[in-house]
Amino acid sequence: MKTVKDKYLVVGADFAGYPLKEAVCKHLRDKGWKITDLGVTDPSVDDPENMFHRIGLRVGSKISEGEFERALLFCGTGMGIHIAASKCPGVMSGVVESVPAALRAITGNGVNVLAMGAFYVAPAMGCDIADAYLNADLGTGYEWWHNFYEFHKLAVDELNAFDYKKYKANGFKLDYLGNYPLKLEKKPE
Repeated sequence: MKTVKDKYLVVGADFAGYPLKEAVCKHLRDKGWKITDLGVTDPSVDDPENMFHRIGLRVGSKISEGEFERALLFCGTGMGIHIAASKCPGVMSGVVESVPAALRAITGNGVNVLAMGAFYVAPAMGCDIADAYLNADLGTGYEWWHNFYEFHKLAVDELNAFDYKKYKANGFKLDYLGNYPLKLEKKPE
């Protein structure tokens, strides 16, 4: 698997997300990242393979197949390409428009695919979002919350194990893998 620790990343953008993707990828390459781009690489080429949902599925499959640990996606809103990637097994995708949201997406939700919308995210912000996302892991950054990591890891594990048919047969009740209580706490000074 190509990992974040080794600075490998898979990306994809449609035509609307292309300018933001280019800015973010240049920023990351300048920092030594090795990037595999599975979306639009030449905006002057009209290729039906580069519709947002097809790129999302293509990138999502690289996560599903264990080829890459994480991915960045870009389209106009970030939403359509994120929805497509989420159709691939094992993909935990999120759309963000800020650094705090990116940090929470990885530290609290363990997303392995992060999407941004070029209509809403400026290039400099996109670079900051990518840095925040790629320099954090599940459970990092909020350790002052009692059971923060365990609580969120349990949620990720239950989502990864989720089987809708079994859930429906069980009266729409989830079989818990465990429990870690968590409450909103005030950050200690």
